[in-house]
Amino acid sequence: MDSHKLTVEDLLSFPALQLRLLAGEAGLSRSVSWAHVSELEDPTPWLLGAEVIMTTGLAVPRTAARQRAYLERLDDAGVAALALSAQLHVPPLHRAFLVAARERGIPVLEVPLAVPFIAVAQEVAAAVQEDAAQRLGAQLQVFGALRWLAAEDLDTVTLFHRLERLSGYAVFLCTPQGRPLLAGVPVPPDLAVLPSEPDAPPTIPGGFVLPVPAPGGPAGFLVAFERGGARPAGLAVAQHIATVAALQLARARHERETLRREGAETLAELLQDVLDLSTARRRLIRMGLNVEAETVLLVARGVSDDALRRALDDQPHLMLRRGEDRYVLCAPEAGAVVAALPGIAAGVSRPFPPGESTRVAQREAVWAATRAAEFGRPLVHYGDDTTGRWLPDDPWVLTALVENVLGEVLRYDSERGSRLLFSVRVWMERDRRAEDAAAVLHVHPNTLAYRLRRFAELTGRDLSSTTAFAEVWLAIRAAGQLGLMD
Repeated sequence: MDSHKLTVEDLLSFPALQLRLLAGEAGLSRSVSWAHVSELEDPTPWLLGAEVIMTTGLAVPRTAARQRAYLERLDDAGVAALALSAQLHVPPLHRAFLVAARERGIPVLEVPLAVPFIAVAQEVAAAVQEDAAQRLGAQLQVFGALRWLAAEDLDTVTLFHRLERLSGYAVFLCTPQGRPLLAGVPVPPDLAVLPSEPDAPPTIPGGFVLPVPAPGGPAGFLVAFERGGARPAGLAVAQHIATVAALQLARARHERETLRREGAETLAELLQDVLDLSTARRRLIRMGLNVEAETVLLVARGVSDDALRRALDDQPHLMLRRGEDRYVLCAPEAGAVVAALPGIAAGVSRPFPPGESTRVAQREAVWAATRAAEFGRPLVHYGDDTTGRWLPDDPWVLTALVENVLGEVLRYDSERGSRLLFSVRVWMERDRRAEDAAAVLHVHPNTLAYRLRRFAELTGRDLSSTTAFAEVWLAIRAAGQLGLMD
């Protein structure tokens, strides 16, 4: 007998039991944890898995369909083998029953009338007892996993490698949808083992599948397969590993939320320009950003915090909400990921070194986001503006240009709630086509003509002049860059 575990094949080899295999030869390597008598047609609610179920035949249905269903229920519950007493109450076994045993690889054994069931149970108990000390030692060590977490601060990969070594199982974790649950722990090679019902039995061929508990329902599943040459420590240990996985998942989520809050605080300070370069870079390194590569500032509109976080889940970033805008500090390539979100309007600044002042980047990103919203585009890069790129970065120079050219119009619009400046910008963007611009503004062309004349009066600039037109256009671009355009 394999010193590591008792199998159905071992039971067949015990001379005193005189067992005979009727069907299911493919399952002879199944582990046996116990032998129990049951005359119930459905004993599965009381089973843990790996049992040999013994019956005099009273539990076996008479019809072919019900016999097959009976055997399939036992197999689904992880039963190691079904043992039938010869010459007592076993009904004729239909072909469908024997075919199901072969297909599923669940051994069906015949126990001679001269061999009492208690003899089978005693042999199983004696064989299993040999492994009890090893199982207890493994359980005590695995149950110490919480102490390892506190005392040794193990990372997830090291923790689960240690649990695998001590438990005798290969451990896998996944979400209910089959995605990775904890970084570094692989998903099961075959997702078909995941339960389809919440109260499904934990035993599967060669191991266990158990829910990983979390508030509101299971966060996912732990799948534990017996490792060749190892001593599997049993269901209790597998359940404890699932609990450890739940605690590690809660810890990871807490750390992620802490980093998000710290990231939002750091980004707020960067936007206020109150962090020195060395402090800023130190914090960015802690949050996973590459300070040796350039970053961008992204402003997103029309999307929820959760949707944006999910899209950027694999991208190191800092995020801060300001009103309806979400500010994101990230690598330039993150823009393509964000652009794929439905309904988004986002603007991206030009790249700049991590930790440096974001004053210019803020204006660039806000301006680009506004352009994206106006033209229904998911993403606009500040550098896409062939005119705006020639404007200086110095906010004082831009402010002076806007005040000199547009100051009177800005004050006029502010005092009266009018839209002279916006109307002129739309007219310019439509290549001075009055009817097109009026349609966009939802006004009559005569109303637009009046606004253009009033704008010329306030600015002292005749828009039919090329020089005046160019000056006004650059001033409008500067106002947009400063965030002064609605």
